Amino acid sequence: MIKKAISGKRLFVLDTNVLMHDPTALFRFDEHDIFLPMVVLEELDRGKKGLSEVSRNVRQVSRILDDLMLNATDSEAISQGIALPSVGSQENLPSASGKLFFQTTEVEFTLPKSLPGFQADNAILAIASGLQELYTDLTVTLVSKDINLRIKASILGIHAEDYYNDKVLDDVDLLYLGASELPSDFWENLQHLDSWNADGKTFYEVTGDVVKDWYPNQLIYAPGEESSIEAVVRNQKESTADIEILQDYRKDSHAIWGINARNREQNFALNLLMDPNVDFVSLLGQAGTGKTLLTLAAALTQAVEQKQYVEIIMTRVTVPVGEDIGFLPGTEEEKMTPWMGALMDNLEVLNKTDEGDWGRQATNDLLQRWIKIRSLNFMRGRTFLNRFIIIDEAQNLTSKQMKTLITRAGPGTKIVCLGNIAQIDTPYLSETTSGLTYVVDRFKTWPHSGHITLIRGERSRLADYASEHL
Repeated sequence: MIKKAISGKRLFVLDTNVLMHDPTALFRFDEHDIFLPMVVLEELDRGKKGLSEVSRNVRQVSRILDDLMLNATDSEAISQGIALPSVGSQENLPSASGKLFFQTTEVEFTLPKSLPGFQADNAILAIASGLQELYTDLTVTLVSKDINLRIKASILGIHAEDYYNDKVLDDVDLLYLGASELPSDFWENLQHLDSWNADGKTFYEVTGDVVKDWYPNQLIYAPGEESSIEAVVRNQKESTADIEILQDYRKDSHAIWGINARNREQNFALNLLMDPNVDFVSLLGQAGTGKTLLTLAAALTQAVEQKQYVEIIMTRVTVPVGEDIGFLPGTEEEKMTPWMGALMDNLEVLNKTDEGDWGRQATNDLLQRWIKIRSLNFMRGRTFLNRFIIIDEAQNLTSKQMKTLITRAGPGTKIVCLGNIAQIDTPYLSETTSGLTYVVDRFKTWPHSGHITLIRGERSRLADYASEHL
């Protein structure tokens, strides 16, 4: 079934969920070989129907396998293994040395009586264990996103691993926070300092070693009464950067739609949300940190008062991700209403008026005329011009779904992603593989994007205590 391995090569047995999660996983194992059990092909066949993201991934896997089979002229060629091209390789470039093997014969192995072989997961375990005994010179590894399957494999003495290629970071603690505290001796150690005013704003040009670690639109601050400063990095090149002193939205005179920032991170967030030169903003934070409220206030101010955007579009993931939102009556917006409780709760806070019930209802109707609720299911192929797009619960999106959404933006459109990576509901996604983590890491060097992690909850003292002690 498999020719004798080259020294140092490994044989990876792929579970179905790996291919459902990443259709290009076949090309992610470099020079090592891949083995697909027949039960995996059966599960892929059962999962190909539907309009969900998983079904689309399965169909893409089927097309990839079909293209690879073109190089196999007969069953003998298939049994010898199909050469796998490297990702992005062209015809004039060498292919990877790894091969794809299908299960062409029965692999003999007897599972314990506690694990009957008629289940798909147990059949995969049996095949991996049989290959491990058959090819003692090979390191056979079962790759699966299913934690329980990996646990059962470890019990049986089968080497099993998670699929790591989709991980953005090795540890979520390495994720870019968007803000950095200046060292206490920052001003004394600067090699150069210059300042000027333009359009009512104060700028500094600073040169020093600490500048090398800054990113565009990173928020920097120095606490303390005498040396207190809050600024944003505008232009950064090697050890020189231009920084701009931030607007202080904690003052009542700078309220946004009646909302003031209550802490440093919220002030940073409002500066990014109100900046017309920042096209993409990501806000991370636990429940109650003000992500949705601040974003809606900034969106309404820029759309209704300043006329920078013609419409505010709000969307979020419906769980399960990508499935039909159901047979709820009404239009797309009415079907999405049950998922938009956070929007309605925040509109009640923003809709403050002393004109009685009639005035409150009139204002609420005005706000809902500007804010449109859309489903993720119908975003493909669209282009949004001069829109303020809010993607709530973005931690439940995959990196592929996030790319699909962000590439919908046309000229004049601003996209804001909100989420808490500690509350992921999508199967097979984790803090290090979430689409929200992916965009935070990939956008941090772009001069038209900004990110901030909100730390302190401002919902209520009850909610704050519950978050800390429950």
